[in-house]
Amino acid sequence: MLKGTGSLINIAVGLIIICASAFALSRMYAPDASSEAQLLAPVQRGDIETTIVATGQLEPKRYVEVGAQVSGQVDAIYVEEGNVVTEGQLLVDIDATVFRTQVQKTEANLDNKRAQLEQLKAERELAILRAKRNERLHAQDAVSEDEVYASQTNVRVLDSKISASIAQIKADEASLEGDRATLGFAKIYAPIAGTVATIKVRQGQTLNANQNAPTLLQISDLNTMTVRAEVSEADVGKLYPGMPVYFTTLGDTKTRYHSVVRQVLPTPNVVNDVVLYQVLIDIENNNGALMDAMTTQVFFVLERKANTLLVPLAALKGPPHHPFVLVVTEQGNEPRQVKVGIKNRTVAEILEGLSEDEQVVVGVRGATGRSQRNQQDGPPGMPPGMPPGAPGGGRRGGF
Repeated sequence: MLKGTGSLINIAVGLIIICASAFALSRMYAPDASSEAQLLAPVQRGDIETTIVATGQLEPKRYVEVGAQVSGQVDAIYVEEGNVVTEGQLLVDIDATVFRTQVQKTEANLDNKRAQLEQLKAERELAILRAKRNERLHAQDAVSEDEVYASQTNVRVLDSKISASIAQIKADEASLEGDRATLGFAKIYAPIAGTVATIKVRQGQTLNANQNAPTLLQISDLNTMTVRAEVSEADVGKLYPGMPVYFTTLGDTKTRYHSVVRQVLPTPNVVNDVVLYQVLIDIENNNGALMDAMTTQVFFVLERKANTLLVPLAALKGPPHHPFVLVVTEQGNEPRQVKVGIKNRTVAEILEGLSEDEQVVVGVRGATGRSQRNQQDGPPGMPPGMPPGAPGGGRRGGF
């Protein structure tokens, strides 16, 4: 008798637990029209992507700092900052009086050496005639053998002097070419086509190029810009050349500039014990909207899906490996298991379990504590779910 009574008691307790659980679920997920209103969102098609976000700075891909190779006073500057110049265009004149005088001196010395060479050649012709005459006279016993030998030796001496003179002339010709090149350095021409970014000297300023080459101005080719982005060591391993990327500027957050990664530099910068690697991204700048030193926010696209089913991330409930959503039906809220694809900070891709235009519960208005608990935890007896946005990490997500 007692055994049968115990069984009945166990059955009654079990029914009470089941009824209590059902009541708790109904109170948790069913709306109370008097005090709370459900926050709903439709299942819609759209685009989703996961990204790594970094900051960067714009710079010209190609630029040249034009320097001076000679010392002297700046006579004239023919350009201003912002001017567009062509390759080979005259930019700056430096006083060339000293270099012009040196060229004239070297030319005079060279003319003197050439005149001396002509004199030696004339003396050699005379020495050859004397040597031949002495040879004929020696055959007639009119002069001694020593006289013949002396005249022949004089010819060989003159040949050596002529060779030395020719060598000196070649050396002076080389010096003249160097002096003319130095004279040419007094005129500064544009090495590339581009825009004059900065001018660091003024007309009348004296330059000293003995220690190092002073920089006169910088020419930048602004048709192609480079973003130098800084990425943390935790994310840099996910980047690769050719990876899709887009960025916005600080002054225009609505305009996106799309490109690909050109290069990931191997040497990091360490700032306050934070290791940052530089990533280079090239972008065409035909309209001139991008300027040097602009700050950018860069988005490296890890994954991207287009025209896929999306729900707000807050609609997902339960543990990450077994998620479900609450679908609004005529009979009330229906828990439904779903298969999730890409997730970012705001939305999640639904691969299976939902249809377009169905309504899902995102939260509850009017009960903050319960709304937050419902978004993070599953039904009683299930382990708590991951916080919204956790799979993406602190640096991922966003459109």
